[in-house]
Amino acid sequence: MAVRSAMPWPLRWAGAAIVLGFCGAIALWAFEFGKDIAGLDSGAKEELLRLRSDIATIRAERDKAQSVFNTSASLITAEKTAQERLAAQIKTLEAENRALRDDLGFFEKLIPTAGAQGVAIRGLQAEVLQGAQLKWQILVIQPTRNAPEFRGKLEVSMGGTLDGKPWMMELPGGFQALSFRQYRRVEGMVDLPPNAVVKNVSAKIVEGTATRAVQSIKL
Repeated sequence: MAVRSAMPWPLRWAGAAIVLGFCGAIALWAFEFGKDIAGLDSGAKEELLRLRSDIATIRAERDKAQSVFNTSASLITAEKTAQERLAAQIKTLEAENRALRDDLGFFEKLIPTAGAQGVAIRGLQAEVLQGAQLKWQILVIQPTRNAPEFRGKLEVSMGGTLDGKPWMMELPGGFQALSFRQYRRVEGMVDLPPNAVVKNVSAKIVEGTATRAVQSIKL
């Protein structure tokens, strides 16, 4: 006659699970203990610490390089701004210098010459612009002190060649009314015919039917 346990199946399964869990815990402890004995875990920790230290060093070097770059960029920007400001000042000084030279030349022309009387032409200038226009300028004066007002006209003519043939041209309208006491600067622009080559420019001051002054220049 045999005697068997009457333990229910759920209790049997629970007991088996407890035994298996206990065995697994023992196996895990044995594995970790084996790693500690072999030195694997400590080596991995040291490697991790070393990598973290390297990363921190690289980040510090990167931050330092970025700081140097930002400083260099700021210095370059400041230097560029200073150079641009200096170039602008140089251009301004050059323009002022040219203006002063022009004013000096202008007032030098106003100085009366010995024995000068009546109306005189002191400065006739002309320039051809891009072959299509002629820019001209003239300075007329009365060198005597307390001179009466002059009323007359200014005639400007230009000569040269047109299509290879002799050519001459006057201002549109023929003349320009002119009135002044001590001095006056007159200027203008003339449209040139196509293929015209200007070789000389002449200016004449006329009062009534009398010519008071004449000047010509060659280009």
